[in-house]
Amino acid sequence: MSGHSKWATTKRKKAKIDGARAKVWNRINKEITVASRMGGEDAEANPRLRLAITKAKAANMPAKNIETAILKGAGKLEGQTYEEIVYEGYGPSGIAIILECMTDNKNRTVGELRNLFAKNGGNLAQDGAVAWMFDQKGKVSVQAPNLTEDEATELAIECGGEDVQLGDECWEILTAPEDLAQVAKAVESKKLVVSEAEFVRIPKTPTMVSDDDAPRVQKLLDILDDHDDVQSLYSNVEFSEAAMAAME
Repeated sequence: MSGHSKWATTKRKKAKIDGARAKVWNRINKEITVASRMGGEDAEANPRLRLAITKAKAANMPAKNIETAILKGAGKLEGQTYEEIVYEGYGPSGIAIILECMTDNKNRTVGELRNLFAKNGGNLAQDGAVAWMFDQKGKVSVQAPNLTEDEATELAIECGGEDVQLGDECWEILTAPEDLAQVAKAVESKKLVVSEAEFVRIPKTPTMVSDDDAPRVQKLLDILDDHDDVQSLYSNVEFSEAAMAAME
């Protein structure tokens, strides 16, 4: 187990500024609704819903919003029905991109995403084209700034995790996908704060892009990530330190 986050840049997230909060809540709202529809409204008996609620609380989503999303998913309130779908594609320099989406109109979504790829130097690919380039894992983010690396490693092992990394603001425990809910619950049982528990895709081999291509790549990633139907975006892109500094 190592002490530096090697996957911190593989997933681009919202909520970097206050103006993005509504988009974050919209994404979590969809996740809660789908989780409730698929597994029922009892969070204790529905691990996916429990994880979605954890994410909602970490994003300071109002309890009323959470309750409403659960009831809509359970069919007790009227609401849109979302379909989960994963799209794969390529960007400039041949980088691999995976988009996890929730949509109420699959035809509209695929058309819009195909257009965004085409206009920005990429292309939408067939199912399975790039998914094999990523490992699927669970990730539990733990607010425990006073833990040493050895203590965090011990915590991860005791809770059933596979690896632990120090992220920007917290310890991140990686798990097998099927162990995510169990590990998150084990961490919470130790009176530690879980700020996020989610499934992630980690690139097996990053693709370094040239400094000249970096702005084009970043533009495409930002545009795709900003699409309303995109829940999560993953890429195997790797930028040089010079390129990252230039884009800040």
